[in-house]
Amino acid sequence: MHDRYTASGQQVETQPGSAGKVLRNLQGIRDVAAMAEVELFLLEDLYRLVFETSFPERQLTVADLQNWHYRWLGNVYPWAGEERSVNMGKGGFQFAAAARIPRLLQQWQKDCLDRFTPAHGLSGQVLVRALAVTHVELILIHPFREGNGRISRLLADVMAVQAGCNLLDYSSWDERKAYYFSAIQRGLERDYQPMMQLMASALRH
Repeated sequence: MHDRYTASGQQVETQPGSAGKVLRNLQGIRDVAAMAEVELFLLEDLYRLVFETSFPERQLTVADLQNWHYRWLGNVYPWAGEERSVNMGKGGFQFAAAARIPRLLQQWQKDCLDRFTPAHGLSGQVLVRALAVTHVELILIHPFREGNGRISRLLADVMAVQAGCNLLDYSSWDERKAYYFSAIQRGLERDYQPMMQLMASALRH
């Protein structure tokens, strides 16, 4: 929700009557809990679509993520599927500047998706590192106005299944949110070991 972040720029409108806590949306939702419920319900629909109807056994692209985001939130937010155009930070930490997102995504495509997908044949520490690097770098870019963490988890799940594994168990991440956020920040120094630990734990389960 909006109150998890600080943001600046033109697209910072919140829903009237939400006390500034819910982003302006197509459903007129003003309650944080109600929005969270709607987003979760729609995310479950997206997972069914991806894993039961149209699973991608091919190299993934930035366009795939944009399509997933639009299919997930297209009936909720007018900017679903579009790159973020506002600057955002969390807990004093700033994600990539909005103006840099197109170039950063292009480089991330080359460095991660082109190298690691499809993830057929990846296993062990090679798979763990591929998942960690791809996840950290995408979160640092933070390409969308909302839902970056969940789209990033979906991507990790798709890569894991491509590699012959099950969906990841993110429960330990949710229990160690401070450690997770620290692992993301360590990515600025190209230190992916903390996220590799989290990925290995999620895969083990």
